[in-house]
Amino acid sequence: MPIQRRPIAGRPTNPVGLGCMSLSWAYGGRPSDEDGLRLLDRAIEVGYDHFDTARLYGLGHNETQVGKALKGKRDKVFLASKMGIFASGEKRGIDCHPDTIRSELEVSLRLLQTDHIDLYYMHRRDFSVPIEDSVGAMADLVREGKIGAIGLSEMSADTLRKAAAVHPIAAMQTEYSPWTRQAEIAVLDACRELGTTFVAFSPVARGVLANGVADPAALEEKDIRRAMPRFQGDNWTHNYGLVQQFNAIATRAGVTPAQLSLAWVLSRGEHVVAIPGTGKIAHLEENIARWDWVLPADVAAEVDTLINQQTVAGHRYAGAMLPTIDTEDFVEA
Repeated sequence: MPIQRRPIAGRPTNPVGLGCMSLSWAYGGRPSDEDGLRLLDRAIEVGYDHFDTARLYGLGHNETQVGKALKGKRDKVFLASKMGIFASGEKRGIDCHPDTIRSELEVSLRLLQTDHIDLYYMHRRDFSVPIEDSVGAMADLVREGKIGAIGLSEMSADTLRKAAAVHPIAAMQTEYSPWTRQAEIAVLDACRELGTTFVAFSPVARGVLANGVADPAALEEKDIRRAMPRFQGDNWTHNYGLVQQFNAIATRAGVTPAQLSLAWVLSRGEHVVAIPGTGKIAHLEENIARWDWVLPADVAAEVDTLINQQTVAGHRYAGAMLPTIDTEDFVEA
């Protein structure tokens, strides 16, 4: 039986949603505003009904673009945004104090040209504020009708349970793909237990399992992947060997590498959805084209044997980022 639509906060959605970050930030040069709007329009045309944005992405640029694209089409898309990470020049930090949450939401509503956001995330854990206080402030916004549901991003199972004791948590967003498995330690199971949708970002491994990176040295200077250990030196040499074998599995299965990676992510539970991002319409169409394909068990086993926590070289983040991440992590051997 093909994969079915999956609910987030009670609303059925296509399990392949759109991560909008690439239209504004992170992976080198961004598309022109005109091309970005064209991509968002095309996304709705081909079946995307879940857009994921954030204040951080382009420091408001991404929310502005999404707001323009959804004008007159707001009811067609389950809209998610995030607050909590601030950046100004070289200064960067996390602020999830109740007053900040409220003021940030008001800015997002204005940029998105809407009176409510379906799912509003804390982008990262603010360790200076009890999670209960932050979630309590978000619960007030739910009661006021300004947000439909509460989400958390890159947080642990323990934090999720503490948050859920204050108010139901609709979604937990965390990096997840065959080569990033931290969610399997505890968060995937905690989400299933609590009725929380697990939203996998970077489900094609930041483009690696979409056959999108051959030489990290060729990436643009500001591309955030250049600073990630997995893309550096001997780590990359080793990892690229895995990628080439992964591509061969996809060919034998009759799908593209991106479609194989997405099907693998969606096979991990009926409470899992994925939000691949791209700045190219061709990739946008490719990512959703086989959304209901069920990954055969033997192909899943082949992927698991090839790419897993033990076989991938290097951590997913550089050391400076690690203190900002609340997710469980594997113990170094």
